[in-house]
Amino acid sequence: HNRYTTQNPLWGTIKDFPGADPLKDAEVLRKAMKGFGTDEQAIIELLGSRSNKQRVPLLRSYKTAYGKDLIKDLHSELSGDFRKLVMAMLKTPTEFDASELNSAIKGAGTDEACLIEVLSSRSNAEIKEINRIYKQEYKKSLEDSISGDTSGHFRRLLVSLAQGNRDERENVDISLAKQDAQALYAAGENKLGTDESKFNAILCARSKSHLRAVFLEYQQMCGRDIEKSISREMSGDLESGMLAVDVASYSYYFCVCVIVCVQGAGTKDKTLIRIMVSRSEVDMLDIRQEYVKNYGKSLYTAISGDTSGDYKKLLLKLCGGSD
Repeated sequence: HNRYTTQNPLWGTIKDFPGADPLKDAEVLRKAMKGFGTDEQAIIELLGSRSNKQRVPLLRSYKTAYGKDLIKDLHSELSGDFRKLVMAMLKTPTEFDASELNSAIKGAGTDEACLIEVLSSRSNAEIKEINRIYKQEYKKSLEDSISGDTSGHFRRLLVSLAQGNRDERENVDISLAKQDAQALYAAGENKLGTDESKFNAILCARSKSHLRAVFLEYQQMCGRDIEKSISREMSGDLESGMLAVDVASYSYYFCVCVIVCVQGAGTKDKTLIRIMVSRSEVDMLDIRQEYVKNYGKSLYTAISGDTSGDYKKLLLKLCGGSD
């Protein structure tokens, strides 16, 4: 399976719900929380069938209709991973990214995988908006937070990604791709010690379509995948970071992240929530395809077997179906 071929059109599982009315939706949520006990099923049905830009305005329409804070009400009615999932679904994509980055940095120990995942896969415009919201919410720039919490070549890689200056043009200059492939070879395989800054400069600045061409050239030139070279030359967070940046196919990358989440002891729920929420309107169908291809069973089945209760029901709504 060659990850450097062009992508399918990106597919999401959650679409705009036709004719959704934010005041009616607010009423459904209010009814679900009023009186004795909570009607979780009504909350799952509603939130699981609205797109992000139909969910976020519910905060305003709920306050307009009832003079109450929807987030506070849901927070007091729900609990556990189900509550975390609902809270994530009521943030805009960039608010959610900024809050995930902040908790990855300020928690006990750094969640390096989260920093890598978010910063390596968002567009320049998204990164710039994340920076703006991060500064507004946490009174500190994202770059300063990253610098204070990471070190060495890994820190440089993250700071480069946080600039949001990647070339996003689709056209590919083959002679430049050849030059880049040679530069990477000279900086890694063909050198005693690795010139990480060269990898950083190329992987963080070039467009995804250009990088696909570079990796094909690299493969032809030295008979080895770029991933194998990175794994031989680097280790730890820097290796994970470089590998994430080099993946020209995000759906493959997210599929691998999801496999890690739903296998083995204890589901990594924070990561699972982040991927299911942030990719549900982007490329969830692609991720599902990759999942079946790599793991021989559907993501739907994996989530069903590894989670439970209302949390499971809402995750399955985001997943959208079995393959």
